[in-house]
Amino acid sequence: MTTYNLLQAEQAKPIKMWTQGVPVDEKAKAQLIKTAQLPFIFQHIAVMPDVHVGKGSTIGSVIPTLGAIIPAAVGVDIGCGMMAVQTSLMAVDLPDNLLALRQEIEKAVPHGLTPRHRGRDQGSWQNPPSVVEQYWQQLLPGFEQLTAKYPRFLNTNNYRHLGTLGTGNHFIEICLDEAERVWIMLHSGSRGIGNAIGTFFIELAKKDMQVHIQNLPDENLAYLREGTEHFEDYVSAVHWAQEFARLNRETMMHNVIAALRKVISKPFNTHLAAVNCHHNYVQKEQHFGAEVFITRKGAVSARTGELGIIPGSMGGAELYCQRFRQCRQFLFLLAWCRKSDEPHRSQKTI
Repeated sequence: MTTYNLLQAEQAKPIKMWTQGVPVDEKAKAQLIKTAQLPFIFQHIAVMPDVHVGKGSTIGSVIPTLGAIIPAAVGVDIGCGMMAVQTSLMAVDLPDNLLALRQEIEKAVPHGLTPRHRGRDQGSWQNPPSVVEQYWQQLLPGFEQLTAKYPRFLNTNNYRHLGTLGTGNHFIEICLDEAERVWIMLHSGSRGIGNAIGTFFIELAKKDMQVHIQNLPDENLAYLREGTEHFEDYVSAVHWAQEFARLNRETMMHNVIAALRKVISKPFNTHLAAVNCHHNYVQKEQHFGAEVFITRKGAVSARTGELGIIPGSMGGAELYCQRFRQCRQFLFLLAWCRKSDEPHRSQKTI
């Protein structure tokens, strides 16, 4: 039984869309077709139920490529993703009034953004705690290698953004699962340094393709070819930014757990189960007998045994809940987020 809709266009690879029963914007379809027309797309593009138009490529898509990467498809929030940790606490262990807990979390994790002309950025550390320094030491060798060739990245928010939340649809949440167990969940990525890396290489790809860019369906699909200097530099930089994003979430989680202990006197354990996954990233994988680059834009890997997260605002549609509950390899934390949250649903892989 076919579980997807097939979108096929002239001179384009097939587009498999797991969107049965879900309306898909025509602009998103047009954007997908443009991507599928690139000569290095491998096998097919996979599309998720929350598909919608994005910059560079369609959000909610999985793009396999041979010998090339599209920096704008990965985007500027490189490694953006989710982390969740199960505690031994139950719902009854939480205080009736959660204001004190919220205030402790807000003190423990810098968040938001202050315009440059208004002084110090409230979304960065003024005096980073020791845990930030400990995690930064894991990133420092790669950062030194990156900035030795591209010193422009020295003048970015890097060390002082490690362990910070950011803005937009990023959030920290204390939530409950169906058994009333308490979880900590958060959503963030590679912060200022990831944005700087993404923006720089997106423009570099466009510059490298100046002669050929008019042949592209969209200039934001400018790509870097494997074997070129800039391709290798981008792969190294993007992998470092993805590691920054992962450790950024770990640092925040460490500080949120500490905040929880300040408010709740009952002793509790953490990391009974934990998930830390990107949903905007690229990496090399084996598919259909070939080694290919997989770019996931608003999607996570879902191989057998892997855990992923659906933010609560994505669990609101009963259709989605019924569909994804059948995938036992997923952990679902159905807790409501702000209405402004951008859809990032854990999804099938190609």
